Amino acid sequence: MSRIGKAPIPVPSGVEVSINGRQVAVKGPKGALDLEVPGEITVRQDGEEILVERPDDERQNRALHGLTRSLVNNMVVGVSEGFSKELQIVGVGYRAAPKGSDLELQLGFSHPVIVKAPDGIEFDVPEPTRIIVSGTNKQVVGQVAADIRSHRKPEPYKGKGVRYLGEHVPRKAGKAAK
Repeated sequence: MSRIGKAPIPVPSGVEVSINGRQVAVKGPKGALDLEVPGEITVRQDGEEILVERPDDERQNRALHGLTRSLVNNMVVGVSEGFSKELQIVGVGYRAAPKGSDLELQLGFSHPVIVKAPDGIEFDVPEPTRIIVSGTNKQVVGQVAADIRSHRKPEPYKGKGVRYLGEHVPRKAGKAAK
């Protein structure tokens, strides 16, 4: 039995869960998310808990059991608390600034890089070298943060670029001096 899949998902107060056949919809104070349950996995609500079950021990069902439970749990956490990723910008002249709901980045190119905010994603710039990407959908928050990082990945010689907060960038020595 999947250790992750068999764990019940607690539903906090203020979060509504509706299960309609293969559709699971979660509504909370931060927004609403829905998911179509894959395969033969069943999701049912038992009081203040959601249970994810599989019909048998076939390989496909075992694989989808823990995945489905994690996806539903991330929906519940997302609409109640939300998710966020912090990015740090390192480099002389590199900075970020909010521009309406979008984000404008100066990353050493001859032009500013504009990052559009997808639905449900917010950018917060507490200081010019820090970006906080937040939203209800964990997958979208992570993807937007990865897209921002991909504009200028940290390079190994000086460490300049966009990195996750706390990310270790392995450094290389430059040319050996004679």
